[in-house]
Amino acid sequence: MKYACVAILLLVAGCSTTSEDKPIPGSLTYGGKVIHSPYKPGTVVKHTFLGEFGYREFERYVVQPDGTLKLATRITSEDFLWN
Repeated sequence: MKYACVAILLLVAGCSTTSEDKPIPGSLTYGGKVIHSPYKPGTVVKHTFLGEFGYREFERYVVQPDGTLKLATRITSEDFLWN
């Protein structure tokens, strides 16, 4: 039992909970684009677009002190715009 707890601790310690999102086609900063925001640093900017295979992408950017946008989170969801 003691060895099982040690193995679980080692596995958890090896996991990374901070994954940096990379821009994808449709993102505001995709392809190395630099966007300067007129908003105050720390402001959250939301962006929504249709991604690959028709999935809806919800992104949040944070305005940095120099005015550029940094991708903070991205959530992918199905697009439920059925008629």
